Amino acid sequence: MIRIAIVEDDEKYITTLKKYLEQYKEETGQEIEITVYHDGDEIAAFYRAQFDIILMDIEMKFIDGMTAAEEIRKKDTKVSIIFITNAPQYAIRGYEVGALDYILKPVPYFTFSQKLSRAIAKMEKKSRKWITIPVKGGVMRMDLSDVYYIESEGHNLIYQTKEGACVSSGTMKSVEEAMEGMDFCRINKCYLVNLEHVDGVQDKYAVVHGTQLLVSRPRMKQFMQELTRYWGERS
Repeated sequence: MIRIAIVEDDEKYITTLKKYLEQYKEETGQEIEITVYHDGDEIAAFYRAQFDIILMDIEMKFIDGMTAAEEIRKKDTKVSIIFITNAPQYAIRGYEVGALDYILKPVPYFTFSQKLSRAIAKMEKKSRKWITIPVKGGVMRMDLSDVYYIESEGHNLIYQTKEGACVSSGTMKSVEEAMEGMDFCRINKCYLVNLEHVDGVQDKYAVVHGTQLLVSRPRMKQFMQELTRYWGERS
């Protein structure tokens, strides 16, 4: 899910940008969540690093986009800011607050989609984490986000992934230590789950990408704490 904020005081451009984002979703299959703010003060006042990309008008009534961006940068150095403006002279100043790009009004869809694709590619490159898994006859490099959960079976570790099951050697303890700080949580002696793919908890089971996995009683409290933290950081 890509979280995008539109900060714009002109309803006509709000409508245009929302339409463009919907078109982009249909063309690319990206999941996009859109939040609209009508002035810079609305987003800056309670900002808590909750967006991936901000489409920011510069000239607004109460707090202009440049000032809002300065406040946002104090709390979030990673979010991609794309300025949307009538005045190209603001572009140079935009780089002072780490703006990724700017788009001149009126906004053509082709230009908009190119700039958005660039922002998404940058975001995905930053967010991707890779692991190297020892397999029979060699090693396999895998995007951590593609791993749903890891299962211990005998002397093997089975990585349940987007591409299917991958059998590796090693111990659950060693892989748990290797995954520390990467939002994986041990739910019993047999399963280490990726919190990114936990859909919910039903009775004593974690639902991980549609599969129910038993959470042991001693580990339930820690699992719920970790899951609540993870969901809270991404809400």
